[in-house]
Amino acid sequence: MFKALLLSQTEDKKTRAELVDMDDARLPDRDVTVDVAYSTLNYKDALAITGKGAVVRTWPLVPGIDLAGTVAASRSPQWHAGDQVVVTGWGLGENHWGGLTQRQRVDAGWLLKIPAPFTPRSAMAVATAGFTAALCVRALQRHGLQPGDGEVLVTGAAGGVGSIAVALLGALGYAVVASTGRPQEADYLRGLGAARVVDRNEFTQPGKPLQKETWAGVVDTVGSHTLANACAATRFNGAVAACGLAQGGDFPTTVMPFILRGVTLYGINSVFVPNAQRAEAWDLMARHLDLARLESMVTEIGLTEVIGYAPRLIEGQVRGRTVVDVRR
Repeated sequence: MFKALLLSQTEDKKTRAELVDMDDARLPDRDVTVDVAYSTLNYKDALAITGKGAVVRTWPLVPGIDLAGTVAASRSPQWHAGDQVVVTGWGLGENHWGGLTQRQRVDAGWLLKIPAPFTPRSAMAVATAGFTAALCVRALQRHGLQPGDGEVLVTGAAGGVGSIAVALLGALGYAVVASTGRPQEADYLRGLGAARVVDRNEFTQPGKPLQKETWAGVVDTVGSHTLANACAATRFNGAVAACGLAQGGDFPTTVMPFILRGVTLYGINSVFVPNAQRAEAWDLMARHLDLARLESMVTEIGLTEVIGYAPRLIEGQVRGRTVVDVRR
């Protein structure tokens, strides 16, 4: 028997979240069984657990878009008992049972070996949030953005994706400007590598379709007017990597930044990414993320605390990364 967080739907279409005892017979019929050591709590997970977002596609569901642990059994020649593995994306916690459990079965093709110097715990300090941040940074690099080209804006900088984007860009030598609605986190963001910190209210209201050329590049986790204003203030031939919608899924802008300044908007999806690209992103983090700096982002909770903690994340009361020790 093991513990798992299980979401079910009531007759009136509300979400019920409960910690339950489960056995292997209830797990999906997939190739690799993993003894999960750590998972995470992300914004998407919090929406699923509280029922405040249309995240869950199949009922009942074990939520959790990330997991890290050790292979317990495998029908695949790729994986063997004792392998330390990480899974992010692939529809975990949405279409497929996810990581907020002590044991899970997953497809062999979803797994990656945890690269040095990461452990299962530090891999979950990274997880989907860090992987998404790394994909954003890789997009800006492929665009040709170099350290010294100018300031790079990171919106939602105190959140999970934003925090790791600030740390990665700072470690790579970029001049990072961190936007946050929490001024009390300014020292935290400078500690991660931000050159300066700005108030998110500069970006959250409707703005002019073209604004002063300011940003050489942007990592946006927020969407809506923030993304529109970021594009409007991006410099000639600059690039914006968009990966989130914390402010909203709308995009109230014009074509002007794109046709008059040659701005490129990269959409970043971290769920369905080929494993070769996943390995590149993890390698970037392994080489440039300082583990002590990463640890400064982490709040650790137990599996028994997840249901009560989820609303805090939705309300913007949580900074950095929330790692879940599923064994407690």
